[in-house]
Amino acid sequence: MERLLSHGFLAVPTVFITVCLLGALMALRWRGAGIAIVLGASLCLFTAATPALSSYLLHRAEAGLPQAAALDKAQAIVVLGGDVEPGNGADIPDRLGALSLERVAFAAAAYRRLHLPVAISGGRPAGTRESEGALMKAALETDFEVPVRWVDARSRNTWENAADTARLLRPAGIRTVVIVTHAWHLPRALWSFERAGFIALPWPAPRDAVRAGRPGDFLPDATSLIDSYHALHELIGGVYYRLRY
Repeated sequence: MERLLSHGFLAVPTVFITVCLLGALMALRWRGAGIAIVLGASLCLFTAATPALSSYLLHRAEAGLPQAAALDKAQAIVVLGGDVEPGNGADIPDRLGALSLERVAFAAAAYRRLHLPVAISGGRPAGTRESEGALMKAALETDFEVPVRWVDARSRNTWENAADTARLLRPAGIRTVVIVTHAWHLPRALWSFERAGFIALPWPAPRDAVRAGRPGDFLPDATSLIDSYHALHELIGGVYYRLRY
């Protein structure tokens, strides 16, 4: 239920579309109020799909990350799962999604630079047969020739990424880890791993600059809508984690 809310009904664009539909239903009886709700939700959906707003939200989600972290004392690299494209259980296998593939590439770059043992954390999303951890391990070892020492294939969210990874790495005496994920995900990930007892260092994933200098930055597109989804998910998720954990 928690995932259905955070990735579904309370996420962009579902929340705005749902509010539009509710406003349209209200307009059948309360015309003025219903039309106002529809217009407001439509405007929110429009602006959330613009590069200007989405880049600003990503910039806010990434706020607070250090410009550079001293990685020389790190003992391991921890790569967090992103997404999986489900197969059909027959001739089309499960495969890594775009987020996970980017993180695999980040992890390979981190390994080439640091030469530290690698841990992967990511469970099995609903509707899939393979875990993010298993698929990312296969990609790193087969496509990038990066050995993977530990795999957590159970965790379902960032908090569990940290807790389950701690159970794997604690027996090896590892306390200082480099976290590999997207920049907009790093603040919540670092917070979770620090609460799990680690000294967590961010791998310098590419960050996003605010875009508001061209007319096209104020026109909606699908990529910007996805960026707004990730940014709002992290901004709200960061507050939620601090209240819950």
